[in-house]
Order: sequence, then structure tokens, then C-alpha cells
Amino acid sequence: MTDTVMADRIATGAGFIAALDQSGGSTPKALRLYGIKEEAYSTDAEMFGLIHDMRCRIMTAPDFNSEKVLGAILFERTMRDSVEGTPVPTYLWQKRGVVPFLKIDKGLEEKVNGVQLMKPIPGLDALLAEAKPMGVFGTKERSVIHAADPTGIKDIVSQQFEVAKSVIDAGLVPILEPEVDINSPSKAAAEDILHDEILAHLDALDGDKIVMLKLTIPTEDGRYTDLSNHARVLRVVALSGGYTTDDACDRLARNPKMIASFSRALAEGLSKQQSEAEFNAALGGNINKIFTASR
Repeated sequence: MTDTVMADRIATGAGFIAALDQSGGSTPKALRLYGIKEEAYSTDAEMFGLIHDMRCRIMTAPDFNSEKVLGAILFERTMRDSVEGTPVPTYLWQKRGVVPFLKIDKGLEEKVNGVQLMKPIPGLDALLAEAKPMGVFGTKERSVIHAADPTGIKDIVSQQFEVAKSVIDAGLVPILEPEVDINSPSKAAAEDILHDEILAHLDALDGDKIVMLKLTIPTEDGRYTDLSNHARVLRVVALSGGYTTDDACDRLARNPKMIASFSRALAEGLSKQQSEAEFNAALGGNINKIFTASR
């Protein structure tokens, strides 16, 4: 029953999906933006402890609730951690009404044919079997497209759907994230190829299989509207991809079938040095902007 309620909330709810899934590679940058320099920690454990403190501050803030936030994507360590003594997935759903997702990819391969495929994901079946009873609803898997190379994009979409099928078999809903680099000189052309490859794979899915898509906000407004309406797609969400919060929200608002799933834009302007009132006001402002653009 909970899965049905979560699915309905994601499919029809107003709001956006918060990306709280910075991993080992992206955590130092996230901490720097939050006002914590590398010399403040000397081990991975200390680094991840600091980023978890930041995430807890976000998750417990007054505006981080079901009125505007539909879901949250978690790093593996975060899923296993707690907020105010409660396991994070349980806290999100039971205390905040926010649907938990899990980042499952292990980073990117070197660039080949204009794309970076996902690295292998060892132990995926065991991770999914762990996540499901913890209350996790779905997963997220990221790869990156740098150029409008048909071979590379075909490979990236094939890999995304291959992993997605394992997620579906485990009873979870996968978010496929073939990101198109916002700085790519062939961004619009890459998005056209990506659209057609995704559509072909969606049309080939068995009738009861459902996926979500996390895509870079397209150069051509409305480029992914038909994918949002596809019977095999629960929802299409947008990544901010390095755009500022204001720019990302302006672009997203021109794509009414997409909602946000922002990471850097969500945390823009947040600092460890802020008082609780200052932090909550800054976060609340970001949440309001992203929520409005996602409506």
C-alpha cells in the first residue's frame, strides 16, 4: 500500500525532488560551497560526517516538507544513517511525507564516443534488496553525454535501461539520468538523439514496467513533453546541471511537464556559518523558487 501511495504522490503531486546524493567525488565541492574547506577534515569518515550534518540541517528545516518537496535522492551512506535518531528513509516518509530514492551508480567511465557510461555497479542486487525494506521507493543512476554522437548516446541509453530492469525486478522504480552537459556545443542535437533513443526503449518496455527520467533542461522548450506523457513514464524530472538557481528555474518554467530535481541549486547560498534563522530563510527561498518553477 505504501508503494501505491508513494507512486501516486510522485506521479501527481505538486513539488520537486531534492537531490541530496553528493558522493565521494562531489562532496568536497559541496562542502566548500557550504563554507567548509578541505583542511577542516582529514579522513573520508570526517568528510561524510560533515556532509551528513548539512543534509540533516536541510531535512529538518521547516520548509523541507511534503507541501513543496515530493521526494529526496539519497547517497548510500545517508540511507543507512539517521536523522534525530530515526533512519533517514523512515524520517523522510513518516515525519516529512517525502518519498525516498537511492543513488546507485558508482561514478563514470572515461569519455568514449562523446559520452561517459556508468562504471560497473558491484553488489547491486544486494543493495536493492537492502533498500526496499528500508522504505526506499526508487533509485537514480547517472551517466553523461558531452557530444551529439549517435553511437555514444545509443550506448548510454541502452546501459541506463539495462540497469533499470534490475531495479524494476527488485520492486523499485528507477530514475534514469542520462545527463546532457549544459556546456556541450552540440547540446540541442544531442537532446534530439537522446529523445529518440529513450522513446524507442520506452516503447519496447513490457506493459507493467514503469520508469522515471531525470534529464537536463532542454534547449528546445517542451522537447520531452511526449516522454512525460508516455504510459511507461511515472514522471520526468530536470537536473540543474550547473545553471544558477534563477536560470534553472526560468528554463524549467518553460517546460511545464517537467519538475525539478536540483542539488547544487537547492543548496545555493547555504552556509555552515549561518544562524538557524538565516539558514532556514535561505533554504526556504530556494525551495519556493524551485517549487514555483515545478508547478
